[in-house]
Amino acid sequence: MKLAMREFGLAALAAGVLTLALSSDASAQRKLSFAYDQPVTTAYGIAANIFDEKLKALSDGKLSINQFPGAQLGTEPQTLQKLRAGDIDFVITATANAASVAPQAGVFSLHFIFRDENHLAKALADKEVSGAFRAMIKDSVQGAQVIGLITMGFRNMYSKKEISKVEDIKGQKVRVQATKTEDTHFPAYGAQTVHMPFGEVYVSLQTGVVNVAENGINVYEQNKHYEVAPVLNITQHEANNNCIWVSDKAWNSFSAEEKKWVQEAADEVSRREPALAFKLEADSAVKLQKIGVKVNTKVDKSGFMKAAAPIQDQLATELGPHAVKLLGLVRGVK
Repeated sequence: MKLAMREFGLAALAAGVLTLALSSDASAQRKLSFAYDQPVTTAYGIAANIFDEKLKALSDGKLSINQFPGAQLGTEPQTLQKLRAGDIDFVITATANAASVAPQAGVFSLHFIFRDENHLAKALADKEVSGAFRAMIKDSVQGAQVIGLITMGFRNMYSKKEISKVEDIKGQKVRVQATKTEDTHFPAYGAQTVHMPFGEVYVSLQTGVVNVAENGINVYEQNKHYEVAPVLNITQHEANNNCIWVSDKAWNSFSAEEKKWVQEAADEVSRREPALAFKLEADSAVKLQKIGVKVNTKVDKSGFMKAAAPIQDQLATELGPHAVKLLGLVRGVK
């Protein structure tokens, strides 16, 4: 009887130790919130998946993310505000929306500063470029920091009519992101800029509040903007760049090793995501053509580029020294 009781006691002790170990292991696993305002099927989803995959691998599963796509936690300006308050751990925003809290980020919205897809991918992966961008954010923003740069390719104009030359946009009302760069470039083309949240673009095109909008091809396709603006004009006037943010609250809670994992995961995204984003854009263009969307590839960009050229240095100087440095670094990438 005593032997049986002893064995029972040892078994209970072993079970308790196992339970404690499992509990401790479970508590060591941390799910971090990761929000963005586009569908998971866009380049934002690609970036989040690469980040999660790399973070899990580096941390042996101790750190991973819980994705909130499709503006579940708000628009980009809203999620950025929540991030800075420490209510979200990571967000992706357009660099244009980053300009709402760090105006010099608007330099990445300057038209025609990225020559082609190859130049764009190299610039975003360039350590000097990314380092200068992060330094600019650090000098301007409290409560959050940028850890990586990504892209959705190039932005293109879409409407009910073809835009084949700069004269075709004269007098048109164009929905743009609320930045000084957009509000300077488009009037130089003869257009009127209109600001609104991304979620209002579809109805605004439908009702004529705006005549033209501009975004990446995949975003245009995934959000079905072709239903109300069936002509996609390949203007490639602006790189559709984005940044991965982390809240200071989350960052400061990480150990030195965890910070290294998080940064390495973000670096992996910056290396791998652009090529996948460009493929996504090309695939979306094919899908759109198959369903009858007019993809206008015969755009004469020369008039747009001529109007944009003097604005680049002018705006960079007005934005500030970080913007001037970034513009120079981007131009210097070969």
